[in-house]
Amino acid sequence: MKEIFLDTETTGLSFKDGHRIVEIACIETEGLIPTKNIFHKLINPERNVPEEAVKIHGYTSDFLKTKEKFSNVANTFIDFIKDKKIIIHNAPFDLGFLNHELRLLKKDEIKKEQAIDSLEIARGKYPGSSNSLDALCKRFNIDLSRRTKHNALLDCELLRKAYINLLDIKEPKLVFSNNKIEKFNDDSPNLTEDYYKKVIKPSSEEMNKHKDFLKKELKKNYY
Repeated sequence: MKEIFLDTETTGLSFKDGHRIVEIACIETEGLIPTKNIFHKLINPERNVPEEAVKIHGYTSDFLKTKEKFSNVANTFIDFIKDKKIIIHNAPFDLGFLNHELRLLKKDEIKKEQAIDSLEIARGKYPGSSNSLDALCKRFNIDLSRRTKHNALLDCELLRKAYINLLDIKEPKLVFSNNKIEKFNDDSPNLTEDYYKKVIKPSSEEMNKHKDFLKKELKKNYY
């Protein structure tokens, strides 16, 4: 199963108070290695954006009023996450907002069982410590220099790196397809680079030289 790292930005802390989503980002991965598939939309929340929220993510009411409404991107979003495990930091928050938007459109909600809450994992692993995304990135020495404002797409990539460390997977298993994998460029969360792996079989002469080297040059290890 492929994974989705998901994050949202909103106009406030609770959809129950009439707050709405202003940004959705999803990064698809396979074996925790990013594919080229990204879903990223800035959303017109159809309401004003309080100054407190603007200070967090930088998206003003005037900037967002020209963007698409959630109703215009809902079907594409639903298709993107279908049948994939969703990894979210503080899942109840994001799922609460997303399911509220889906309910308004009379669409099926995202089931809790489809999501993994990385905050819950972090709290179990580091009880009593701050387990915000910022705190985890600092704990794992993940570069936060680009996070001057909250940005859903950047936060998805930071979460992917933090999640790998939470699982104690220092290097994800590389999955090669046609000798090619996709990896996110450290300088930009929405750019990809191509990497290639070529296996070269040594010649008979090279194998003989290697065997000769092992016999003559290496000292015996008595320990």
